[in-house]
Amino acid sequence: MLLYILPILVFGGILLLVVGLAGGSPIDPVQARLTQLGSVQARNLEELELQQPFAERTLRPLVARLSRMSGRLGSASSTEAAERRLALAGNPGDLKLTDWMGVKILVAIATGVLLFLLISVLSTSVGSGLLLGVAGFGVGYLIPEFWLGGKIKARQKVILKMIPDTLDLLTISVRAGLGFDAALAKVVEKLPGPLSDEFRRALAEVRVGKARRDALRDMVPRTNVQPLSNFIGAIIQAEQLGVSISKVLQVQSEQLRIERRQRAEEMAAKAPIKMLFPLVGCIFPSLFIVILGPAIISIIKNMGPILAK
Repeated sequence: MLLYILPILVFGGILLLVVGLAGGSPIDPVQARLTQLGSVQARNLEELELQQPFAERTLRPLVARLSRMSGRLGSASSTEAAERRLALAGNPGDLKLTDWMGVKILVAIATGVLLFLLISVLSTSVGSGLLLGVAGFGVGYLIPEFWLGGKIKARQKVILKMIPDTLDLLTISVRAGLGFDAALAKVVEKLPGPLSDEFRRALAEVRVGKARRDALRDMVPRTNVQPLSNFIGAIIQAEQLGVSISKVLQVQSEQLRIERRQRAEEMAAKAPIKMLFPLVGCIFPSLFIVILGPAIISIIKNMGPILAK
């Protein structure tokens, strides 16, 4: 009975951790402050702590403590790489670097303990359980990286699909008489998505005094999408040389339409090759069994008396 209950408990704990850290929607600090001022003030520190969500009271302190432990062991290059990957994924669940490192260590510990308990119960060998527990620790440490890599690819795919429509709306807005910043604000308003989120951040940086070219240039490492990088480079070059932005937008829009058609043609050309593997692995064996099965049975029946002689 313990063999079935223990994996369920460990899996449930990991699931609650992921949901608590990444599933919750970010809280607006202004709204939270207004709610706190409008509500009845807590009488002591314990009531203040109990007013916070469960993830804030229990999971995040544990994750932060584990993250501090890993920070002493990690190098500066690994920290920068983790920050860059989180930025490429759009910081899912509003995860900070400290939260992310703590989640990796917690999942690694849970995976190692789970494998150790399973092997110890199944084989009653503590040595093999320890060995696989250490291996499970390493695998568990890498599992969140695979999840984050999937988030990065999905976000880049969405951004790539949004670029042509975004550029069309930018071109129409600029031709209608809006400035480039106003046209970006119109894109943010009309086309929700990760690309609009990046433009919203760039506009916010421009409002606080950052140069437009620097704000746009900082979008490149946060997205790592080549068509967007080419578009931002063309906009920055047009601003430096004094070229009309509307003409640059028109040229870039036409170029992106051509690239989108070429990507569609490339995917259509790859489709027959991708279909070959399920055909060979799944459909052809079934056809061979259906077609050749009766013939093989007949041959065996006819050859039986001959071989018996």
